[in-house]
Amino acid sequence: MLLSKRLKELRISNGLTQRELGERVNVTKVSICCYENGTRTPTLDTLTKLGKVLDVDVDYLLGYDSPVKEKGKSKKVINMAKEEIEFITEIRKLENIHQAIIENPKRIIELISKELNF
Repeated sequence: MLLSKRLKELRISNGLTQRELGERVNVTKVSICCYENGTRTPTLDTLTKLGKVLDVDVDYLLGYDSPVKEKGKSKKVINMAKEEIEFITEIRKLENIHQAIIENPKRIIELISKELNF
């Protein structure tokens, strides 16, 4: 979902219409619309072209933009989207929920999935 959100934000901030962006990466306006709605995923080739046209790294389009080093690990680094970091920051403000997630993450995910009918 981050791809669709970021693609639309970048297209608009670059002053491009869906048609113009599509022409620059050799896809139709409908394809760009579908990418932005999350109903279709661009090919690797198209994703690479989108990154070049919008002047961003493909990792950013995919939602990976902040390296996070795992505490206590010397070499393991993962990339997290700013939205993921914001989510974690908000969860930490809710001490009881944060503690429940830390203690039993699988259980909490199951409860959320059940509640949201996923």
